Amino acid sequence: MPTAVEQSKSLFVRRWGEMAAYWGISRTMAEIHALLYATPTPLCTDDIMAQLAISRGNTSMSLRSLVDWGLIERVHHRGDRKEYFVANADVWALFANITRQRQRREVEPILDTVRRCRDLVDEELPRLKGDEAADLRAYRQRLDDMLEFLTAVARIVDLFLRLGPKGLKRVNGVLRKLVA
Repeated sequence: MPTAVEQSKSLFVRRWGEMAAYWGISRTMAEIHALLYATPTPLCTDDIMAQLAISRGNTSMSLRSLVDWGLIERVHHRGDRKEYFVANADVWALFANITRQRQRREVEPILDTVRRCRDLVDEELPRLKGDEAADLRAYRQRLDDMLEFLTAVARIVDLFLRLGPKGLKRVNGVLRKLVA
């Protein structure tokens, strides 16, 4: 029968894996991250595969992605040819890395797309008259509204990341006052 600690780690890994879709990563990637986060000592690929019952290929690809995201790092043990991995235990760094990656992969491309759509409308608008021009102006306004909103959210996230963990405490204090 698993110990309470083993049950706790298993539950943590399972729930973290379920959250993967919200981060924009695979379930396996999140489960490996959770396992490494919950384990204070570095684990090798074989240990990870055994504990999570996943293939070597899936493990290797997920580990590479986690390293690329800056969520884990490779650790070498002198005299051992195996690669070991450890998660960054700093919750703020974890949040910041995930947020930056999501901005780069999701927010920036949609901002670029909305700008490009607006530019295409601007090229066409001078050639149109009447209802067609009015419809296109309405569409352009919606693009402008979307761009303004997404840009503001991106700026807020950038500001939040620049404030760091101490800024988080200050913002949390202000929000408590606003909600109370």
